Amino acid sequence: MKSFAKTDVGKAREMNQDYYYIPSPEDKLQIHILADGMGGYNGGEVASKLATESAKEYIYNNFTKIEPVKENILNLIKEAMEYANFVVYEKSKNNKNLQGMGTTLDICFIYNNKIYIGHVGDSRIYRIRGNVIRKLTKDHSYVQQLVEDGKITRQEAQNHPKKNMLLKALGCTTYVEPDIRARNLEKGDILLMCSDGLTNMIQEKEIYNLIKEDAKNASEKLVDLANQKGGYDNITVITIL
Repeated sequence: MKSFAKTDVGKAREMNQDYYYIPSPEDKLQIHILADGMGGYNGGEVASKLATESAKEYIYNNFTKIEPVKENILNLIKEAMEYANFVVYEKSKNNKNLQGMGTTLDICFIYNNKIYIGHVGDSRIYRIRGNVIRKLTKDHSYVQQLVEDGKITRQEAQNHPKKNMLLKALGCTTYVEPDIRARNLEKGDILLMCSDGLTNMIQEKEIYNLIKEDAKNASEKLVDLANQKGGYDNITVITIL
């Protein structure tokens, strides 16, 4: 599979606190990671990079030690995210300027026609199959909880004043419980990973249409469109074809 990525500071922020990793052609493992950091000073920038690199290294260092079956791979993804949480949390404790920093973290590991997903926060992973776009992650946010409790509609959630309030983030506490899941990958599937700087600006239908129109250049075009609509946050998009 081929991966394409684009990150941008947006129109309103001074610093890009998003960070991502995609495999190069010579890499042995198909690991894709996206993180959207938060925290004053440069805390968010530190948290997202540290979480991404720690999780990636953990998977690389331990993949050959396991039998590569579904349960073991999912457990490896979970452990990688727990390790990244520990690294970020310890860093924040030992540096006064970084106290309170945290990050979302999404891992998409492709192996033997399966997608192994790890997720914390409100960055998202989508799958486009045929004419359907489906979100494979659930936002760990206050507004998502309101929707699930039936207190507001999905339409109302789009413009809710507290839609950026997270209920779970990586690196803020001593332990984090990530969502992990595996999904089958079929020929023609397209995967999209993105920070909320994209989904807060662009509707899912618009994302679907743009990817179906020009999948190879979709990362750049989606970032450009989010900026055209205001670019109120950092924007990162990874497409996997």
